[in-house]
This record gives sequence, C-alpha cells and structure tokens, in this order.
Amino acid sequence: MPTPPARQRVRESFERAAASYDDAAVLQRQICDSLLERLATRTAPASVLDAGCGTGYGARLLRARWPEAVLVAVDFAPAMLALARLDADLCLAGDIEALPCTDASFNVWWSNLTVQWCDAQLVFREAWRVLRPGGQIALSTLGPATFAELRAAFAGVDRHRHTLSFSEPAAVEQALTDAGFSHVRLYRETMRLHYPDLKTLLRAVKDIGANSVGEGARSGLLGRAAWQRVQAAYEEFRTNAGLPASYDVILAYARK
Repeated sequence: MPTPPARQRVRESFERAAASYDDAAVLQRQICDSLLERLATRTAPASVLDAGCGTGYGARLLRARWPEAVLVAVDFAPAMLALARLDADLCLAGDIEALPCTDASFNVWWSNLTVQWCDAQLVFREAWRVLRPGGQIALSTLGPATFAELRAAFAGVDRHRHTLSFSEPAAVEQALTDAGFSHVRLYRETMRLHYPDLKTLLRAVKDIGANSVGEGARSGLLGRAAWQRVQAAYEEFRTNAGLPASYDVILAYARK
C-alpha cells in the first residue's frame, strides 16, 4: 500500500476546505450514492459508524436508509465535523487509524473516500476491532488511474509529485483479508468530471481539501513558461465536455 501524506497536513487541508467542500464535492456525492446502493445487509443494523464523515452527506444517506440505527460519525477535522452534527446521533473528533470507540460496537463500518488519505492496514484493523461479529465494512477509495491526465500533463515539466499515490484494487483486497475480513467484494469504475480550464479544475481539487500529496510535492509555484507547458499538455485531453479529471473508483465490501 502507498505511504499516505503526513496526517497533520491532511487535517489542515480539510479544515481549510470545510466551508467550500459541499459546493465542490459533486463526484464525492455520486460515489457515496453508489457505495450505499451496493451495500446489502441481512437486517437493519442497530449501529453504524461513518468513518471520516466529512460534512455529513454520507451520514444523511445512512440516516435515511436506517432511521432507527444509532449513527456515530468520526472525523479528524473539527470544521468538517461541526457541519455533520445535525446528521448523526454522536460526532467524535478522532482519527480512523485509531478510533475513539470500544471493541465490537457497530454492525456497519462505512467510509466514503477517506481511506486513500490513511494507512489502510491500520484503518482496516481498527474497523475489524470495532465491528461486531458478522458486521460489514463498506468503503470507497481511489485507484492508480485517478488524475491520470494531470500526471501526464506535468510529466514533461518536472519530476515532482502532483497527486497522491493510489492503491491497486488487489492491494485493497489483500489489506482487508490481512485484517481478518472475509467475503470481500470489489467494484471498479472510471468516473469523470469536466472543467472549462485547468485553473478551474485545480481550484475544485483544492476546494475539497484534496491537495495534500505527501513527499515529493513541489514546494513553490511553477514559472510562467512551465505553467503554459502544463496547460498545453492538458489541452490534449480536452473533449467537447471540457477538460476531464478521471477518478478510478474502487468500492469495497467485506464481512467480519
């Protein structure tokens, strides 16, 4: 599994993005909808954990599906958590790599587009710990083809990292199995958003807090000539809909 960026830097990015997140998180909501659509439970769960709840969109979906369940939301960005408080029975400030929850507390552990920012092995071990026997894990994350156009555009300009290092589906499956989960099911699809220009695309990424890429990131701004080369390279991907940003979406489900 790839090494995630420093936790404090990720937390700060999401803190800054809290106010703009909901307006920019179009694809995040679409993925959240897909994640819930494929989640099948034998009976309505008594308790559900939204791990990395963000501003609470997933919590609202979970509440609508299982109105009688006790819904607990966890996030390590207080500004995000403050916006989710209306949608959960309990909101906890905490890290999903070390959950502030007792063992065997939940029937469903749910997480939408959070695992890619974390050490997945730690996250899945924690999910196993807090789930009751027979409990289910449902998560979405991103695969290695995410932002392929962006990486290609920068490839001829510098050697810095401009996106996260994303996990292969097989690595996600293995990490779940290593944590003790069984009946692992994975689904993969490519989703795209389109933008009028590169500045708008990069602003949208920043507005959801997804601009911490870890070691190897550029520390300063591009020069004008280099920026023009990046723009020209990205224009090669333009379609009638605009400049695409591809997301390699992985949905994963398993049982304890």
